[in-house]
Amino acid sequence: MAEKNWYVVHTYSGHENKVKTNLEKRIETTGMEDRIFRILVPTEEKTERKKGKEKVVNKKIFPGYVLVEMIMSDDSWYVVRNTPGVTGFVSSGTKPLPLQPEEASRILKGMGMGDKRIASEFNEGDRVKVIDGPFEEFIGIVQEVHPQQGKAKVLVSMFGRETPLELEFSQMEKS
Repeated sequence: MAEKNWYVVHTYSGHENKVKTNLEKRIETTGMEDRIFRILVPTEEKTERKKGKEKVVNKKIFPGYVLVEMIMSDDSWYVVRNTPGVTGFVSSGTKPLPLQPEEASRILKGMGMGDKRIASEFNEGDRVKVIDGPFEEFIGIVQEVHPQQGKAKVLVSMFGRETPLELEFSQMEKS
């Protein structure tokens, strides 16, 4: 079986989110869920200052491009290539080129998403101690684990109230 890779799809500039939506609908209607997996519009959070006020906005890292995780075949190529707004794959002539695994990993990490294969040593209900950050030394209970992001939601007792914190795995240890 062919392996899944990340491919870069060129779109009309400003149509990245529309292409993502259209492609998700096409995958569903053509039954390609087993060949085309994730579609991402790479963005990063930036802080902008307007009229003295700071505002966090999501900026596209690669305007005019969308990342598609898929198993390349004639059928999957056809579905993606013929989605409205798609102008083509980034390729070496005629054959679409997959991103190198380290490139894809770097882009996903930049978006706050890791590789899905990250194993978590933490589980819901675990008692943990915060070992880094402003809540260092606090003890809490893991409520949710997000291995893709390398983060967990932890409830700590602060001022007599349960307070949820979002912590990276590196900021806590089992207690």
